[in-house]
Amino acid sequence: MELFANDRQTVEANESVMFQTALSSGSSSILWRIGSGIITLRGIGPQTRSRFRVSYHGNVALSEGAEVAPIEMAVRISGEVLASSRTVSTPAAVGEFNSVGATTLVDVPAGCCVQISLANIGTSATDTENIDLIVERVA
Repeated sequence: MELFANDRQTVEANESVMFQTALSSGSSSILWRIGSGIITLRGIGPQTRSRFRVSYHGNVALSEGAEVAPIEMAVRISGEVLASSRTVSTPAAVGEFNSVGATTLVDVPAGCCVQISLANIGTSATDTENIDLIVERVA
């Protein structure tokens, strides 16, 4: 599944990016609804676990009125930050966009579900543009 949040949106600290468009739909093991920032991954099939590759890329800037500080984004699994997906960008000024991106793997035990999201884990509100999130089942 490939999701987009192309329009500029302000993501407050500890909140998730909201996606409006899916370029490609997922399978029965990847579920999402329009306007949501949460994607549900299901561990279905004969294996003991399902493995998903999660990648994100996009542009981030500090929102108007924020103080210059690092912008931190990461994938959260059931609300918990996945450290291997964390990116940090420190712009020189408010409103200055930089690109961020990361790829990580998420394992889901058979018969279970987890929810993932792309979150602003920094301390300041962040403007995002052209965010692309790709979730694919790889095993």
